[in-house]
Amino acid sequence: MRDLLRDAAERGIRYRESLDWRRAFPSAEAIVALDTLDVLLPEEPTEPDRVLALLDEVGSPATAAQSGGRYFGFVTGSSLPITLAANWLAGAWDQNAALVVMSPIAARLEVIAQRWLLDALGLPDGCGVGFVTGATMANFSALAAARHALLEQQGWDVEAQGLFGAPPITVIVGDEVHSSLIKALGLVGFGRQRVVTVPADGQGRMRANALPVISGPTIVCLQAGNVNTGSFDPFTEIIRKAHEAGAWVHVDGAFGLWAAVAPERAPLTAGVAEADSWATDAHKWLNAPYDSGLVFVRRPEALQGAMAQNAAYLLTGAGREPMYLTPEMSRRARGIEIWAALSTLGRSGLADMIERACQQANRFAEGLRDAGYAILNDVVLNQVLVSFGEAEATQRVMAALQADGTCFCGGTVWQGKTAMRISVSSYATTDEDVERSLAAMIRVAREVGA
Repeated sequence: MRDLLRDAAERGIRYRESLDWRRAFPSAEAIVALDTLDVLLPEEPTEPDRVLALLDEVGSPATAAQSGGRYFGFVTGSSLPITLAANWLAGAWDQNAALVVMSPIAARLEVIAQRWLLDALGLPDGCGVGFVTGATMANFSALAAARHALLEQQGWDVEAQGLFGAPPITVIVGDEVHSSLIKALGLVGFGRQRVVTVPADGQGRMRANALPVISGPTIVCLQAGNVNTGSFDPFTEIIRKAHEAGAWVHVDGAFGLWAAVAPERAPLTAGVAEADSWATDAHKWLNAPYDSGLVFVRRPEALQGAMAQNAAYLLTGAGREPMYLTPEMSRRARGIEIWAALSTLGRSGLADMIERACQQANRFAEGLRDAGYAILNDVVLNQVLVSFGEAEATQRVMAALQADGTCFCGGTVWQGKTAMRISVSSYATTDEDVERSLAAMIRVAREVGA
């Protein structure tokens, strides 16, 4: 075992050290080579060291270098060295984080990380916090808590009676709502199409003056960080109107919620702490390993009411039991990595990491604009939308840039216009990475005649 684990560690270290020169996206040849793994299930055991070697030699070249500094294709963080190390140690511990009695260390670190997170993000003390897989499950959990609370007010026990015959709940979303929240609405039983949609402005922000009259049980879903522009809904005005009507307000802040920790960006989140629930990812801007998401609910009893389960064999205590705050019962102890990240960065390191990414996004916008290309959004956070002309020209540039391998950017369609999207989310991105990537973008665009 010692030799195998040492071999794995060395291979992992070599991979991370290779990211400075590794392609941002694998070559076509590396992807084709994956076919060598597609064989029939072996009839006999294989030596573990041979399996590990095969995985590294064939698998590593076929990875997207998301842990490096030149991957901008999605809002994808890297993993801080300390979070990777904590992940390896937690993997060796192999803890089930369901109950305190199953893993005192996992449960205690969640309690500490919960307190630190609420402090750093400026959310209310006493919130219930669940450590989940990502923003989709965080949105799901928050919506389940909202469903529980709103129907409880109507005298309906939704966990016992289900939604058949339950009082209806109106769901209000912005025109630029993220697909993960729509998916979560379907999972929780509200339906993906049974929503009232509010128009958005030119940056994707919900128009507060277009909010419909709210009557009866209602959930208003807002957004901190539009996935294309990085914009923020006007929280103060909308939350006030919603609460005056008795509605529950949920904020999808998959990456944008982290703006609250950076003094220069915190004004973007003004009023967000007045909501009732929030969702975010730790594997985005906190740069924790996949998978790692967080749900926050102002009234922990609402989250517990939606998530709790009981059985005679479950040994629970009087304090916080992790599984009462998440959809999963058995799950990995991802709170260990979150604690390690926050412990290492501290308040100032966390703020610097967020602010640096925002400044690097601005540099991309500045350089591309100076080269004659159109920036389609106000660059307020870490998102840049650039057009290289007509849709076909922009698509050609993206394809050529991905084939070039210097950096990786994805595409989108923003208000009818095809654009390349640059998302800066990794602690590993240096100013040198930005300049190198910017030069590649401009060079490739000129080569394809955009």
